[in-house]
Amino acid sequence: MNQVHQDKTFSKTDFTQTAFVKGEYENCIFSHCNFSDCDLSTTKFIDCKFNDCNLSLCKIQKTSFQNIGFKDCKMLGMRFDLCNPFLLSFSFDNCQLDHSSFYGTKIKKTRFKSSKLSEVDFTGCELSESVFQDCDLDRAIFENTHLEKADLRSAFNYSIDPEKNRIRKAKFSVQGVAGLLDKFDIIIEN
Repeated sequence: MNQVHQDKTFSKTDFTQTAFVKGEYENCIFSHCNFSDCDLSTTKFIDCKFNDCNLSLCKIQKTSFQNIGFKDCKMLGMRFDLCNPFLLSFSFDNCQLDHSSFYGTKIKKTRFKSSKLSEVDFTGCELSESVFQDCDLDRAIFENTHLEKADLRSAFNYSIDPEKNRIRKAKFSVQGVAGLLDKFDIIIEN
């Protein structure tokens, strides 16, 4: 039977040295923990917070992330597309998510704040009403992505083809409009 952990705080735990116990974690806080390359598959996280943790290359197949807050976390190469899609919801604040994949996920109203999202795959992703506040989207992949009513006004380094993505009523800054015209290989000057 899976272990249930409620209202617990895990601080400065190195799960690369101490075995991570799979189960259900509800309303738990993980602070300064190292999960790098750990197998978190089939684990259920509900209403949890991850602060200043390293989750790079974690295996998260069928992992449940329900109302999770990630802050100041290193999350390189995460495969969110393999997570349990049921009630999948999270927010990212000052996180590094380079080379991660959200391929085909339905994550409406997701909040990305001050995060680095280089070469992240958002192909086929449902991101309507999501916010990318002060985010670096360098070489992020947007194809058949739903960005209706998304807010990218302070995002930068993105390249989004309006013909291959749904961007109706999405918000962009004047400075960022060039990222919508990349495919035309034109020169825009002030």
